[in-house]
Amino acid sequence: MPNPNLHENKLKRALAVPFRGIIKALFPVAYVKLQYKYITHHKLNLKNPVRYTEKLQYLRVYTYPKWDEVSRCAGRVGVRDYVAEKGYADTLIPIYGVYDRFEDIDFSSLPSSFVMKCTHSSGWNMIVKDKSKLDLSTAKKKFSSWLKRDYGKFTMERHYSKIKPQIIIEKFMGDMETLPTEYKIHVYNGKARNLYVVTGRGTDIRYTELHTDWTPFDGSQFNGWKKADVCPPRPKNFDEMIAMAEDLCKPFPFVRCDLYCIEGKIYFSEMTFTPAKGTLILDDNECDFEMGKWLDISQYQKR
Repeated sequence: MPNPNLHENKLKRALAVPFRGIIKALFPVAYVKLQYKYITHHKLNLKNPVRYTEKLQYLRVYTYPKWDEVSRCAGRVGVRDYVAEKGYADTLIPIYGVYDRFEDIDFSSLPSSFVMKCTHSSGWNMIVKDKSKLDLSTAKKKFSSWLKRDYGKFTMERHYSKIKPQIIIEKFMGDMETLPTEYKIHVYNGKARNLYVVTGRGTDIRYTELHTDWTPFDGSQFNGWKKADVCPPRPKNFDEMIAMAEDLCKPFPFVRCDLYCIEGKIYFSEMTFTPAKGTLILDDNECDFEMGKWLDISQYQKR
């Protein structure tokens, strides 16, 4: 059963929106506390965080913004260098170029399908399945606007603010009907413990929460997302995917490592350090505490 806290007080939101920018600028920690309380309905304890979501907030506010390697790995260009340095260059999705401005892109040289992404953000993307149908004027407006925005300031995930805003164009890896299945592996202090499998992207998207032994972890379903009607099959090379995720994420207290398995080959997608800004509404409140036990941030906490 979905968490009843999914209900949103729209009046409270409307009253708060005009003051959001001021609070962000003058009282950033207070803003994060208010945001966490508003979304999750739990008071945020940053002095002694216990919940998984509380510990993500601590890392979001105090730890990751100061960590240059986090910023490098959160960026879509820097992380490619990191993955190659770790020995996984063969898992990188081929790219057609990296551009500082939309105007620099030579669309005539691109294939009929590709994916455009901002390097300094999450979700500022455009999937192009048929180049002949791409509205260049609309695309230019979107990307020109995105490139001017400080995504880290916008979301209060300041580790993004250090990333150079660019456009990266990747090879389109799906088919014309749906996008490939994605495996989002959660790594705590170098140990992969759970994941969710994203299926039906582009059609009927589903998020299936699992432990890494492929048993259900339904209580960690979050934000009202629905799982697949039938559990997705475990990839034959899943152990190899886990080993790769753990190796990539080992230097950090927490990372979600996103991978694909396409025709039996592993491809790297991205590394996410504060999923959904850490403001997750789990179906089972107890899972927040269980996952919190898996994440040790004691060495990063202020004394």
